[in-house]
Amino acid sequence: MAEINYDKLLAKFEHPIRKPSRSWWILMAIMLLFLLIGVFALIQQIVHGHIVTGMRDHVVWGVFIVNFIYFLGIGYAGAILACVFHLTRLRWTKPLHRIAELFAIIGSCIGPIFIFLCIGRLDKIHYIFTYARIQSPITWDVIAIVTCLILDFTYLYIAHIRDFAKLRDTKVFKLPAWKKKLYTKLSLGYDGRPEQIKKLNRAQNILAATIIPTAIFAYSLLGYLFGMSLRPGWHSTLFAPEFVLVSLYSGIALLIVLMWVYRRRYQLVNIITDQHFYYSGYALFLLSAGFGYFTFSEYITEWYNVSVTHGKWISKFFDFSEYGGMSLITILFAIAIPLIVLLIPKFRSPDSITFVSVLVLIGLWFKRYLIIVPTLETPYFPIQEIRPEYVHYQATWIEWALTLAGIALGVILLMIFNTLAPVVPVAEMEHEDEITVPKPFYHSIK
Repeated sequence: MAEINYDKLLAKFEHPIRKPSRSWWILMAIMLLFLLIGVFALIQQIVHGHIVTGMRDHVVWGVFIVNFIYFLGIGYAGAILACVFHLTRLRWTKPLHRIAELFAIIGSCIGPIFIFLCIGRLDKIHYIFTYARIQSPITWDVIAIVTCLILDFTYLYIAHIRDFAKLRDTKVFKLPAWKKKLYTKLSLGYDGRPEQIKKLNRAQNILAATIIPTAIFAYSLLGYLFGMSLRPGWHSTLFAPEFVLVSLYSGIALLIVLMWVYRRRYQLVNIITDQHFYYSGYALFLLSAGFGYFTFSEYITEWYNVSVTHGKWISKFFDFSEYGGMSLITILFAIAIPLIVLLIPKFRSPDSITFVSVLVLIGLWFKRYLIIVPTLETPYFPIQEIRPEYVHYQATWIEWALTLAGIALGVILLMIFNTLAPVVPVAEMEHEDEITVPKPFYHSIK
């Protein structure tokens, strides 16, 4: 890092900070189109009710809850990774801080939206707060999500102050007057004085040390919501630690994908190096092995249970006319292929590690689906109403349109954040080099 020209590094982010490029606007238009389709689907759902979705009396949760668990887990993982990177002070992780911070905020914002989509009466959402029962684990989850959002936004802002000040004073490229004023206000008068640096570091340390256990506990609460149920497939003590591990697994995978995208987009080969991919790949390998262990433990304990309901539930995962195909994809994408590619050195490269990460993200979404739907399709007692739509869940175009809209909203938020600050903490990296790089011997003699 000592040989980096930080003015040239900052210049790489002139677009979109000074003025978004044409490709930026094209991607934004595509994402807005997906968002508008989602808005139309939401209007249809509000007007006609949940009958336009695949959810019915027995399968009351579907793709919406799958997305809620998935995106919220990614948000918590980003928060944990960013805070661990900060507290460990590993210099190689410095370019990755902001990427983790950004998808921490985006995941934590998008995830809860899908809970609202699952509620039939959006006009009564405020009842979640006004008539909350502290005995309910759902209330604990609401408190945890709100707390994490407040902490994450605070940490994100404090981590940006140095770069806001650098952009306020930069001569590398000319910014519009309104943006100069914006950075002047956002930087809070920061000018690099030792007492200011000390306060910023102390604030980040305190927040990071608070966010890590809060995020772990918050996502564990989501696991408790399922584990405290008596339903076969949910009633398990493994759910809380498994949820945390899968969250970190998906977070590392998304971090690698974004590293690859930003490295190509901004020519950051000297900043996000091949070694970053190898180190992240090692973490991905360990989490893949852990996920495989939890998956085996979950299935073997359920299979050993001899009750009729447990037998019906577990058989769905081996029957290719039901969920056998999805189970196989999950095992291949999230366990088998990552272990093979990441274990054999000749298969490892930045591109192959990124490809594996994409497969992991797909496989872990299927895993969330397998947690929700097959369990709800396996009731305690025989179902009196045997119409297929009451027994089996099938997502409609409404749910898929809103899912794509949620992903599009995440991309839009990421693009907007990229117009405000560089995707690597340029000012913080520059400050660390000024402090940690030793001066030449002759200079110290003088």
